[in-house]
Parts: sequence; structure tokens; C-alpha cells
Amino acid sequence: MPRDMTLGPVAERVGLLNARYKHHSATAVLEHALKDADLGRVALVSSFGAESVVLLHLVSIIAPETPVLFVDTRMLFQETLDYQREVAEKLNLCDLRTIRANPNRVSFEDPDGTLHQFSTDACCGVRKVEPLERALSEFDGWITGRKRFQGNGRETVDFFENEGDFRIKVNPLAHWGREDIADYMVNNRLPRHPLVAKGYPSIGCAPCTTPVKEGEDPRAGRWRNSDKVECGIHFIDGKAVRLAKENSL
Repeated sequence: MPRDMTLGPVAERVGLLNARYKHHSATAVLEHALKDADLGRVALVSSFGAESVVLLHLVSIIAPETPVLFVDTRMLFQETLDYQREVAEKLNLCDLRTIRANPNRVSFEDPDGTLHQFSTDACCGVRKVEPLERALSEFDGWITGRKRFQGNGRETVDFFENEGDFRIKVNPLAHWGREDIADYMVNNRLPRHPLVAKGYPSIGCAPCTTPVKEGEDPRAGRWRNSDKVECGIHFIDGKAVRLAKENSL
């Protein structure tokens, strides 16, 4: 189904939504905003990473009909794939869609699986950004787990963001703190990603994710020793986010 082209300009709708739900909680945003005509049709995009289960659990309770998009880059940790199956079963996710790149495209761009060694941007582009963009083309917005405490340009994240004037990004947990995430997981007895206990507080593809030392930024293990901080699926003013990574040792 194509996106609803009768909706007004994205920037205008984002302004209205942020004003309308300014003082609401994460649950209220999910309960009401997902049924708001100004938002349109949305999907939840989840990496099934270290903190993903919180938002997945909320959506499974409040709006279980919401499509859940999981991008399998075919370079994920086996632990992530096992965890994805465990969480999907536990939460009874009823519309889980696994998104993968076109095999012919991958074969052309990365025939020997070493593209990430030479261009992480190109690898993320072909394995994650392009497949997700195709999957999102039928939606007016998408739900993410972005939070202000994560830093790296996320300090001012609102509940609703304008993604390049063509789609709305919804961040229900924008104002949650790290302790809120931890408490929610404990109180709801949610399973943790097995790699968290091994020093991976932020988890991406296996070749580009390393353990984090005590005192380091939680995302320091993502694309270590580079200035890359995002895979490219998050945009500001229609451009992929490329911000300097600050690691505290």
C-alpha cells in the first residue's frame, strides 16, 4: 500500500504532533499518536539490540498490530539472530518482517564480504539503508528507540522528527534515561541480549562491533577508531547523520 499522499506537509505535521503530545508519556505517545491522522501509517524498526526489547514490549501491548521491521544484514552476531527469535516468540509479535538486501546487489557491491573493511558507509548502505528504505516506502512514519541520553547528536531528540520532508520519525523513549530502561526490563522480566553481559552495550554487525571498556561511551564499540556514529538510517534535514564520536576513556 502506498503512503497516504493526502496528508499535509511533513514539517507541519511534526510541529502539530510535538505540540499535541509535548507533555505525554511514552505509553501515551504510542496509545494515541499511532492512531493520529496526522501521523499516518507507521512501522517499528528494531535491531533487536541491547535495549530494543523495551520498545518492542511496549508496542506488543499497546499497538500489537504495528508492523515490526528487522533488518538482517547477514553480518549480525549469531547471538542477535537467536535473541530475535526468542523475543519475537515471547512477545507474540504478530507482524514481524525480516528485511534483507537484494542478493544480486550484495554480490555486485560486496562479492567477497570485505566491503566493510574499506568503506563502512558503503557496506551499511547496501546491506541496511537501501533495504530499509524500500521497506519503509509504504509507510508515512517509523518508530525508533532513539533516546536523548545516548548523545552523539541525540540530546535534543523530540517525540516526532521530520525526516527529510518525506517521512516522520517517532521516538517514544526520547525522554527516558538509562535507569528507566533498566528498571523497565527488570520489572517486566524481559530477556536481555546475551552480548550485553559480555561487554557490548550497543550491538550492530559483528565485524564492526567491539566490546566496550569500563568508562567508555556505550557506543564506543560501534565502528571503533572511526568518526562514524550512525549506520545511515537516521537523517537530519534529509542527510545521513555524521557526527564526531566522543569517547571518554
